[in-house]
Amino acid sequence: MAGLRERKKEQTRQRIAAVASRMFAERGFDAVTVNEIAEAAEVAKATLFAYFPTKESLALHGVGGDDLAQIVARRPAGQTFLEALRAHHRALAAGQIPEADREALLARVRVIQDSPALQSAASGLLYRQREALAQVLAEDYGRTAAALMAAQIAASLLTLQETYFQRLLGGACAQDVARALAEDVELAFDLLEHGLNHVEGR
Repeated sequence: MAGLRERKKEQTRQRIAAVASRMFAERGFDAVTVNEIAEAAEVAKATLFAYFPTKESLALHGVGGDDLAQIVARRPAGQTFLEALRAHHRALAAGQIPEADREALLARVRVIQDSPALQSAASGLLYRQREALAQVLAEDYGRTAAALMAAQIAASLLTLQETYFQRLLGGACAQDVARALAEDVELAFDLLEHGLNHVEGR
């Protein structure tokens, strides 16, 4: 029964998120109210807030990025944290997003870009992600070094993400965008590992 209950809860969560995404894409984030989303998803407002505590969390569902701290903390023995992060993002770049999912993702990106409130909320998510990574790294490198490393890693990954979406939104071929992302991942982690001298030495 517990398994069935959890599946039903996840189905409800996904239904609410899908309804919200569609409404935001059609009318914009600011023009849609939580009451309208709850009604369209056929749930009570209290139920909606049980799954998504804020309207912003509805729009950013699944957009918060990877848990960098967990990737580093759970890496195999003998693997450096940069090797773990590179392997993870190399695998992401090699994956293919189905066309239907890609269009839905781009619609959400447009909604975020068009809303200052969502941009601010997304920045908050990235900051918390960076802070969590710094806490894990601090165990081996100390607080100041860890904070500096986490900031560089987060900025690099954000740039990869922004460049990826800019290419897709610009109408570039999905295969070309995926190929460029794979190359960018290698460049980003080469720079993180070897520094700016890596570029000068090319």
